[in-house]
Amino acid sequence: MKHEWPRRVAALTQLRVADIAVPELSRDDDHHLRRVLRARPGEELVLCDGRGSWRFASVGGTDLEDVGQVFHDEPATTTRLYLAPLKGERGEWAVAKATEVGVSEIVPLVSERLAQKFRGESRDKVLSRWRRIAAESAGQCRRTYDLVVAEPVTPVEVPDEVAVADFSGSGDWRGVYAVAVGPEGGWAPDEWGPTRRRVSLGPSVLRGETAAVVAAALVTFTNDSWGFTLGGGSNE
Repeated sequence: MKHEWPRRVAALTQLRVADIAVPELSRDDDHHLRRVLRARPGEELVLCDGRGSWRFASVGGTDLEDVGQVFHDEPATTTRLYLAPLKGERGEWAVAKATEVGVSEIVPLVSERLAQKFRGESRDKVLSRWRRIAAESAGQCRRTYDLVVAEPVTPVEVPDEVAVADFSGSGDWRGVYAVAVGPEGGWAPDEWGPTRRRVSLGPSVLRGETAAVVAAALVTFTNDSWGFTLGGGSNE
């Protein structure tokens, strides 16, 4: 069971610091804490370093006070979501939800039928937004390991062991640690080789952002990242 989980949930917020041993808030985080959240002296928050270490602290008049013991969460099994960028805010929403359900890494996937422009300045803007949203979502859901937003790849660069979400796929997700989810237009013919493993996201036609969240939930759940066994038990 996670250390002090109810207390962590009840804390005002969780903020990331560069050095968990000597924690200092950035100017932006200090402004967010005091001006946006209107934190009062004595209110408790959680500090983490994005690498599994975290501790409690209290809001002081101008600084942090009562900085507590450092804890360390063990990393979950590494899971990856290869995600084709989606139009507008849909991709950003998918990144936020994938962060919340516990995916370790998101890899932007430049598939053939992208509806989202993903070159040059547009590409850089999308990556920057995804990384910022992942960082914000990590604090909201109290995860202590950063979600990594990797550099984009094309389907031919995706490792052979990565499964592909497809209507023709199997419902058996055992052994799937990484999954690719396509754009709104679906996969192009022959975009993936005939030997590529295909897995199903269920019987419904899903929007791109919904498919991304379902895939993220399935790949983390089946790899025990939620602390549940497939038989329905709980690991405490």
